[in-house]
Amino acid sequence: MELAVIGRGDFTFGFRLAGIRKTHEVDEGTITSMVHQALEDPDIGILIMHNDDVSLLPEALQSELDESIEPTVVLVGGGETTQLREKIKKAVGVDLWK
Repeated sequence: MELAVIGRGDFTFGFRLAGIRKTHEVDEGTITSMVHQALEDPDIGILIMHNDDVSLLPEALQSELDESIEPTVVLVGGGETTQLREKIKKAVGVDLWK
């Protein structure tokens, strides 16, 4: 299982420097198709996106990301963030912090 990052250039750059190979730089016109591709990729275990970029997606796709277990979608930065603890609990089935 691999980490993947989808976002604008300034967001993905740091992840690329950290050695994450699956980084996809997108804009408003390409983000939806790239998210669909990532959701269908069996090699991706965790998908990292910026909260602001997720708001550009259609509501149905936003719901799909929110409910996705494999890959687990982690939203970082900006606005209201999804709790990583809750995502892991949902994916694994137990609360690892207890």
